[in-house]
Amino acid sequence: MSEREIMYDVKDYVATITINRPKTLNAFTGDNIVEMERLILEATADKKVGVIVLTGSGDRAFCVGGDVNWEKDAGGKSGLEGLKFNFNRHIVECPKPVIARVNGYAIGGGHHIAYFCDFTIAAEHAIFGQNGPRVGSPAGGYIVSHSANVLGHKRARELWMLARRYTAKQALDWGLANSVVPMAELDVEVRKYCDELLALSPTCLKILKRSFYYHMAPIMERDMDDLVREVAPAYFTTQEQQEGANAFLEKRKPDFSAFR
Repeated sequence: MSEREIMYDVKDYVATITINRPKTLNAFTGDNIVEMERLILEATADKKVGVIVLTGSGDRAFCVGGDVNWEKDAGGKSGLEGLKFNFNRHIVECPKPVIARVNGYAIGGGHHIAYFCDFTIAAEHAIFGQNGPRVGSPAGGYIVSHSANVLGHKRARELWMLARRYTAKQALDWGLANSVVPMAELDVEVRKYCDELLALSPTCLKILKRSFYYHMAPIMERDMDDLVREVAPAYFTTQEQQEGANAFLEKRKPDFSAFR
């Protein structure tokens, strides 16, 4: 029997959700997203859980977003079309602290999962960045807007619109990470944060998280589907997304000239 693609463990009041797809650098599919959403709700309801940790298996990647093969052709249409990506919403609405344990690449969907977490603890070799415009994978709504809360608008626009890569040190300097340590010390550092949080009043932490949520509330009403319908309702019929995915898989530069 093969290992589960999404693993779940509770130990010493810490629930750990692990994307276990190392051959794809822990890229996720739609089924993986649904399972992660279910597990974060399970951890939220579990009185034996005080802190939730999100991570990826191995030491190469936290998560590199959606699996391009899945996005390219899922049942005859883009895997992104009609998908409600609510995992980030579950993170911010969860009353318990959520920590991203970033053990390598945090790219695309994996990266915005990390900056939606309450804390981001990264290994020194971690690389951060968005990928959507490179591969024709649209993102919009609160997933994008919240990056301006974290970074300010100029840096957020650079992050999303140029799709550059950033080192863990740059992420720390920009405020995308709370702490950066050698990989060998990552688990110790994550546990340090967990223990500090577990020593505090859980009710006070819940009130604090909800206070931050209300700061975000005005942007939480618009998701990716809303923005695609508003800006480019026929996007998934134009082959633009397929060109981005094909170029990525074929290791060539995409040609988006026909879609300008």
